[in-house]
Amino acid sequence: MDGTVLVADDDRTIRTVLTQALTRAGCKVHATSSLMTLMRWVEEGKGDLVISDVIMPDGNGLDALPRIGKMRPGLPVIVISAQNTIMTAIQAAEAEAFDYLPKPFDLPDLMKRSARALEQKRRAPAKVVVAREAGDDLPLVGRTAAMQALYRLVARVMNTDLAVLITGESGTGKSLIGKAIHDFSDRRSQPFVVAQASDLQGVDGPSTLMGRAKGGSLVFDEVGDYDEDTQARIVRMLDMMGENAPRIMATSQTDLSAQMEGGRFRQDLFYRLSGVTLHVPSLRERVDDIPLLAEHFLTKGERDFGTLRRLSNDARELVRAYSWPGNVRQLENTLRRLMVTSSEAEIARGEVEAVLGSQPAMEPLKGGGEGEKLSASVARHLKRYFDLHGGQLPPAGVYQRILREVEMPLIEIALDATAGNQAKCADLLGINRNTLRKKITDLDIRVTRRRKLM
Repeated sequence: MDGTVLVADDDRTIRTVLTQALTRAGCKVHATSSLMTLMRWVEEGKGDLVISDVIMPDGNGLDALPRIGKMRPGLPVIVISAQNTIMTAIQAAEAEAFDYLPKPFDLPDLMKRSARALEQKRRAPAKVVVAREAGDDLPLVGRTAAMQALYRLVARVMNTDLAVLITGESGTGKSLIGKAIHDFSDRRSQPFVVAQASDLQGVDGPSTLMGRAKGGSLVFDEVGDYDEDTQARIVRMLDMMGENAPRIMATSQTDLSAQMEGGRFRQDLFYRLSGVTLHVPSLRERVDDIPLLAEHFLTKGERDFGTLRRLSNDARELVRAYSWPGNVRQLENTLRRLMVTSSEAEIARGEVEAVLGSQPAMEPLKGGGEGEKLSASVARHLKRYFDLHGGQLPPAGVYQRILREVEMPLIEIALDATAGNQAKCADLLGINRNTLRKKITDLDIRVTRRRKLM
């Protein structure tokens, strides 16, 4: 890397780590704990890249972005923040930040993003739209890579007209993602309408629905459950949309591509709805977010019930280790019940066990056929891969590409199951530890060591 980087963070350790890493990479670094000092440097013309925290002793890094853009158009800014809600990602995107990373961040990842920022010229700054302060009660909380990637994608698509398909298991918060896209978009003053299959019935059903939605957002809830006649009505309705049409979104907990291949979902409707697909991960896919969500719901419950409750260490470990087949909805309902039934300020492990005792530990995953073998599932996806090339052969090198697609999630899941312990992971996979290390490097897999609570 080559260039001068301005680092602003009130944490001395972060300033030191970033200064050392960027200097080793070939950059010149100016570091400060003051937003005022950062702005003076920017005004003086210093720096090719800014890396700034949000909450500073003398100001807010996000609020400074429009001023930086006005003084130095094209100067990229990477925002880092200990805040972990969707609001930070959306505000960073609306203020034209080059990128956004939550704390604690992965240093190699930040270095890669810094290199891209120094190499690329930032596009011409767009008009800044300040997001209204809303959404604090939405359980869209998450520091894991999966949720942060989702937040960034939401921020990118919210002001486009592309149709959005939101997928994920029941209870993951698909409808909340749709509401967030609407609430923080330029359609926020228009209606937000969630439609069921019954809303499309009758001669006037589709036209009535369009009248309700106007130029706002129209969400087809669990569209994978709609029958063939209802699907056809949606296609005709979408084909007739003119000016002042609503933004179209849909949610589904079933695999629509598999349903389409099985003849249970219309192909023309699938492609009309899947302009952008957002997948909301299950709690099993973001275990490290469970304590954050639990704290969020306890804080919200304090406002709702007027009672302060917290989880004991043992209770927190049990909550984190539970599979949560009902996902975020089940977690919220469980904690609200505990806030009402617990007589002490600290919720004990035994109380959590009593509430969870009658609940199933796991639900069967939906999407594939019941009892479907892995080989059958792989064969189905491979057939779709070849079919998508329209009768032509895919580019050469299919074997290695497919192996990489299977190998990467296998290693990631095995690393997660062994809490990032590479020796245990290698034993689990039955491969040499050096081989595992090479594959981690080649596949650019992030390894996080943590205590595994089972």
